[in-house]
Amino acid sequence: MASQRDQTLQVVSIVDRVYAVLQQRILNGGLEAGSRIHQVNLSEELGVSRTPVREALARLAADGLVELLPNRGARVADVTLEDMRIAYEARLAIEPLAAGFAADRHGPDHIRRMRSAVAAQRRARSPRGAWGPIRDFHLAAVDAAGNPLLSRFAASLWAGRIGIHVFMRQADKATLAVDADEHEGILDAIEAGDAARAERLMREHIAVSLQRLLEDSQR
Repeated sequence: MASQRDQTLQVVSIVDRVYAVLQQRILNGGLEAGSRIHQVNLSEELGVSRTPVREALARLAADGLVELLPNRGARVADVTLEDMRIAYEARLAIEPLAAGFAADRHGPDHIRRMRSAVAAQRRARSPRGAWGPIRDFHLAAVDAAGNPLLSRFAASLWAGRIGIHVFMRQADKATLAVDADEHEGILDAIEAGDAARAERLMREHIAVSLQRLLEDSQR
C-alpha cells in the first residue's frame, strides 16, 4: 500500500513540474500565442512520458492558456480583446471585495508578500520583468482576504494570458511607476485596516486598466 501511495505522489509531482514549466514558458513569451505544442518533443526534452504531459496540457487548457485540438495535439491559446474585457470585469467583482476583507483579516505574511512584490516590481527593468511581481501582488492581496474560493477565482484569472496581453499593450516606464505607487497605496490601506479605502483603491486601480483597454480597442 505504501509503495502505491509513493508512486501516486511521484506521478502527481511530475505533472505539477511539467505544468509549471509550460505555464512559465507561456507567460514569459517563450511559447507564443498560436504556436503548436508537440507532446513527443516535450516529453523527450523533459525526460518524462507523454501521460504527465497530456495531464499538464489539460490543466493548462482549463486555465485558458492552451487549446486542445481534436486529433491535432495542442497549441498556445490566443486572447481576444473581448476575452481581456470580460476578465477585467471579473477582477473588478473579485479583487476590490477581497481587498476590503484583507484589511480586516490579513496577517504579517500577507503584508510581507505584498511588500516584497512591490519592491520587485520597482526593481524590474522591463514590462515583462514587472509582470510577475504585479501578479504576485494582486494574488497576495486576495489571499489576505482569507477566503479560499476568492483565491481560486483570482488565480484562475491571473493564470491565463489575459492580464499580460493588456499589460504589454499599455506598459511604459511612467505607467509602471504609477502602478507601483498604486499598489503601495492599496498595501498601506490593507495594513492600516482601512477596509473602505483598500476596496476603493483596488477598484479604481483595476478600472483604470480596463478603461485603457477599451480606449485601445477603439483606436
